[in-house]
Amino acid sequence: MILKREDPKPLYQQLEEIIREKIESEEWKPNTAIPSENELSKMYGISRMTARSVITQFVREGKLYRVQGKGTFVSEPKITTSSLSYMGIREQLERMGYQIKTKLLDVKKVPCNERIARKLELPQNTEVYIIERLRYVKDEPLSIHTSYIPAEYCKNLEETDLEGEQLCVILDKEYGLKRKKVIETLESSLATEREAALLSVKPRFPLLMLEDTIYDANGRPFEYTKVLFRGDKIKIKFQYEN
Repeated sequence: MILKREDPKPLYQQLEEIIREKIESEEWKPNTAIPSENELSKMYGISRMTARSVITQFVREGKLYRVQGKGTFVSEPKITTSSLSYMGIREQLERMGYQIKTKLLDVKKVPCNERIARKLELPQNTEVYIIERLRYVKDEPLSIHTSYIPAEYCKNLEETDLEGEQLCVILDKEYGLKRKKVIETLESSLATEREAALLSVKPRFPLLMLEDTIYDANGRPFEYTKVLFRGDKIKIKFQYEN
């Protein structure tokens, strides 16, 4: 493909489309180097500044990454998952053949604050479990999972296998807490210093924040969970049918 100077579409936008096609068609394969900014400017007859601007945008999107002193490379494709209300992230990734590892960061009982009390429809200061886990894919950190569950619903939860088993399975099999309804929200977030350290990214790195409030058949909320995903590693697909 070449840039068409008579085209009303700006040159930088034409170059974006060319590069996107090369990435998505895998003409440029994951983890291989792409032409340098100088090479792109000569290939397409554009300024180096324009080439740099376009490449930087793809780096921000997570489709390319830079290695100091070596150049710019194509990123691995993002993992596509469905909503967690459909199936837990661990089960989805395992079904896709990914090697998954979970690290339990913390589990404790604390009096809930006003926000968590509102989510779980509890009086403020009611004891809840907080379970925080870090999930890895291919030995790289992917997501931080923080769950809040009323302590009275799941006595001795800290004694269960929170690393080796999915939390939803434990709540179902051990405590009879079966999900009937899920209210889910998705929004962007920026990594705090602690989140960045756990996910091996820089502070203020773009994250996806998924929040689920889970209800039983009686309409009682029994779990609130916040999941922070690395924005460069995952995308979430929603499907609706009439």
